[in-house]
Amino acid sequence: MRAVVYDRPQEFAIREVPVRDPGAGEVRIRVLQSGVCGTDLHIHEGGFIADYPLTPGHETVGIVDAVGAAIDGLSVGEHVVINPNLTCGRCEHCRAGQPRFCPSFGGLGTLLPGGFAEYLVAPQAQVFSAEGLSPDVAVFAEPAACAVHGIEVLKPRPGTSALVVGTGATGLLLAQLIAHAGAARVTVASIAADQLATATALGLDATYLMDRDRLADDITALKALSGNGFDYVVDATGVARVQEATIALAQPGATILWYGVANERDRVSVSPYDVFRRELTITGSFSEIDTVPAALAMLRAGRIRTDGLITHRFPLERYGEALDAVRTDPTAHKVMLVP
Repeated sequence: MRAVVYDRPQEFAIREVPVRDPGAGEVRIRVLQSGVCGTDLHIHEGGFIADYPLTPGHETVGIVDAVGAAIDGLSVGEHVVINPNLTCGRCEHCRAGQPRFCPSFGGLGTLLPGGFAEYLVAPQAQVFSAEGLSPDVAVFAEPAACAVHGIEVLKPRPGTSALVVGTGATGLLLAQLIAHAGAARVTVASIAADQLATATALGLDATYLMDRDRLADDITALKALSGNGFDYVVDATGVARVQEATIALAQPGATILWYGVANERDRVSVSPYDVFRRELTITGSFSEIDTVPAALAMLRAGRIRTDGLITHRFPLERYGEALDAVRTDPTAHKVMLVP
């Protein structure tokens, strides 16, 4: 089969690699498409717990192609999605019910071969039926599961206001969930006018077009738009200076969620007195572990809509172009790699 293979950071090729038969408790999946996201850019550069050589791809929808021994509940020909994240199940964090802090945390597309290939082998426990969902909806199961975990961390109260900065696919999935969790008004801000138009079409309350070269002006305008700041401020960009700006956009008693994946070397400046005096909460949301079923339920119910999010599709051979689109193309919203 063909697959994207990295020998080391920034160095990849499209290669013919053996198709592995599934072992006991494993399922082989023929990949229909996999989403390319900002995390894949970090993996390309050697970040985000990646281990090389590696085939990336962690947002995958496909069809069961073969099953190993001791498989029940899944059938050949069934449409499925993948929870890519694996933990050891034995360390103190796993045994304490905090598996996302497992020192062995990793999975398909980071430590094991992922979905940027024609076939993928996964443990049955990581495979979920997507029957009845369009592949263009089901492929959002993993980013939607991350958004569900973001809600678990954020815990929005009914009747509150929220701002989500960054309108990539995961930002808009999270913004929708914040609205359904009870926020009275959800504003999204972005440098991408096309993505803000999609946000409006998805039913979000207000949008604001940013200019990161005039971030101080953006802060002033957004604070005026909200009255006195927001109850919840979410960064979905992973850009350090934008994350730093979220503190100024929070009203007293607010919760600030840094949801976007920042560079590991980035640093921000925070006034501890400001956090103390205004009783601010600054928190993060690392990854989903067990929220794929909830995400699938929300996708099936239409509580999370994905209309208009997919803008670009590339074959495996044009993987480099797919990365460039995610990195630099202002018209790219969600990019798909299609074997």
